[in-house]
Amino acid sequence: MKARLLIFIPLFFLSFFVKSQEIINRKVPDSLKEKHITEVTIQSSKNVKLSDGNIVVNIANNRNFKTSTHILEVLRKTPNVTVDAEDGIFIGGRITPAIFIDGKPIVMSTQELQAYLRSLSPEMVESIEINTNPSAKYDAEFKGIIDIKLKKNSTLGWKGNYNGNIYGNNFNYRENSFNLSFNTKKIAYNVQLGYNNGISTYRYNALQKLANTNVMRTGTYQQDESKVYNFQAGIDFRINNKNRLGLNVRGNFRENDRIRLGSLYTTDKNEIQLVFNTESENPTLYNQNNYGITTDYSFQNKNFKISFLGNYLSVENKQKDDFINKDKPTSQLLSYWKSDLLNKINIYTAQVDASQKFGNITVETGAKYSRSDTKNNIRYDTLSVNNHFVFDPTRSNMFSYKEKIFAMYLAYSQKFDKLQINASLRFEDTESISDAITADSIVSRNYLEWLPSFNANYAFNKNHELSLSYSRKITRPVFSQLNPFRFYFSPLNYWIGNPYLQPSFTTQFKATYRYKSWMTSFTVGKEKDVMVRYPLYNPETNVLEYLGTNLPYRNFAVLETNFPVKIAKWWNLNAQVSGFYNHEFRPYLDEVFALKVYNYEIRLNQIFSLPEGFTINLFANYESKTGNSLYIIKPRYTVDISLQKSWFDNRLNTKLSFNNILDSSDQKLEFRHKQIMDNRFTHWWDSRRIILALSYNFGRSKYQAKEVQRADEESRAR
Repeated sequence: MKARLLIFIPLFFLSFFVKSQEIINRKVPDSLKEKHITEVTIQSSKNVKLSDGNIVVNIANNRNFKTSTHILEVLRKTPNVTVDAEDGIFIGGRITPAIFIDGKPIVMSTQELQAYLRSLSPEMVESIEINTNPSAKYDAEFKGIIDIKLKKNSTLGWKGNYNGNIYGNNFNYRENSFNLSFNTKKIAYNVQLGYNNGISTYRYNALQKLANTNVMRTGTYQQDESKVYNFQAGIDFRINNKNRLGLNVRGNFRENDRIRLGSLYTTDKNEIQLVFNTESENPTLYNQNNYGITTDYSFQNKNFKISFLGNYLSVENKQKDDFINKDKPTSQLLSYWKSDLLNKINIYTAQVDASQKFGNITVETGAKYSRSDTKNNIRYDTLSVNNHFVFDPTRSNMFSYKEKIFAMYLAYSQKFDKLQINASLRFEDTESISDAITADSIVSRNYLEWLPSFNANYAFNKNHELSLSYSRKITRPVFSQLNPFRFYFSPLNYWIGNPYLQPSFTTQFKATYRYKSWMTSFTVGKEKDVMVRYPLYNPETNVLEYLGTNLPYRNFAVLETNFPVKIAKWWNLNAQVSGFYNHEFRPYLDEVFALKVYNYEIRLNQIFSLPEGFTINLFANYESKTGNSLYIIKPRYTVDISLQKSWFDNRLNTKLSFNNILDSSDQKLEFRHKQIMDNRFTHWWDSRRIILALSYNFGRSKYQAKEVQRADEESRAR
């Protein structure tokens, strides 16, 4: 049945395309038909522009994104943005950006953020701005920013929207979101409800061996059944023309029932003599409850503006695991242990910003205080010879982390005819205490950093524009990188946090040039105290650990270019080509590796506008071989095809997609230095799927209430 389906879907799209061409030939007069394609042109487009060196892409009514199911799919096709198989978002290579809504960051964990972006259809978004070199006005954590501007309209009344997506593969997954807003002359109310449920799968396969010792093959199959409930309720009070006050509350509740089945097949170095053959079961029950409150106030009088943003976030994670290991040939129980995890995070932030314009000069300043408290308690119990579970102190762990950050910035901008200059300076004072209670280890830090930035933008004329920028950033380790307890992938494979990790610092320069809609950017920089994980293999126990450390430095460069091509009136193509350079200085064991790694990525997005309002989109992405000083990452590619049609005066929008048609997006890694260790592994996600998406708009108003705000500290609480 599955094989027939894989054959049927491409044939359906192909037959539809052929049929549509017959319609074109019947309806279009001979004098207007394009007998053949004589040339392709790169032209100016209202859909793409440059703003202070940042690419801004219009989304709503942009036919390049009409077939996209949601904003995550839009981002996959957006210049300078990459979305991986796990819906992780990256820009400028492997930088995880902060996500902004209407100029401000949003308060959501990684999983919540992904669900929220899936709830936004392209029709709900005005534009997306890609900032790969943010100024010192923004938190120093932000190496990159994606600012999503929602469509707005001050029409009074109410409006509603429903978005539903169904993903079909070996299993199904369903996403539902409902938005309702009501706008009066003074007050805007907004409610959002969501419910997602379904099953997703993941596979992991590995081969690892040390010179002159055993060979072990690892196989893991993971199946997650999840339910997610969320709500948001907000009120935006327009006191008068100068004052606005907003309040928003939200909740997100996640339940995961996961089963992980694994096998370890080990032989001697000649792969003849069996050493052991085991199987494992790892059932997991996981719950996460999030609560957030946000309040914001703004006052504006002529050229002066001041605003306040306050946020409180509470996150509670609970997880129970069973680790059951058996000898596969005899089914004899080898070991059995349980874990019980409780993790609590509380974040408080307060921020004030003010700006004043003096003619063509703007001066801005602001201050921010944030505090985060994280407590983590995990208990392990091991089955004893008497068939009783006994507390296991070697694995159990209690860990707490507290952090306070006070920051201020001063920014200056001025326009000289065709030249725009922006300069800013920020300082951040950080106090942190990590307490590994079980190990009786306390690490306390207090450091102050000055972080400048500069940007100059010159518009030669309407077709030519050049931007130059500089910035210095700090990246603090996230909680999971600091927590010194074991996160198990399999009974013999886990990673451990390092409470002694130092923050890293990045200095980079960027140049961007625009010719019409052809954008080219070049970024070069250096990062010191780079935070990475490295493998450590024990040939006696066959345990493979991944440990955290700081590398002395890495040098990097990114060259990106993207341009639209009009092939015919009904056929448009957007091409993106990116080249990456990475040179990291990596001490490992008793050696130092400093390899220069080059790689590239090519993306082609083809849009076919057909009669009767149908649109077909063919998207292809290729990533060349890449990696770092220790690992090689093999090439991979994806091909997607989708069909879109609107009905009932564009109130109903339907889309049918077939993503990753060739099931070719799995990630394969191989350890470079065979004299140390031969380690190869593959990650596979069930990203080959058929997606049916439906969105329906009703009501009269198009007013969009303010979205929830986010502190950057939460992104590090993962």
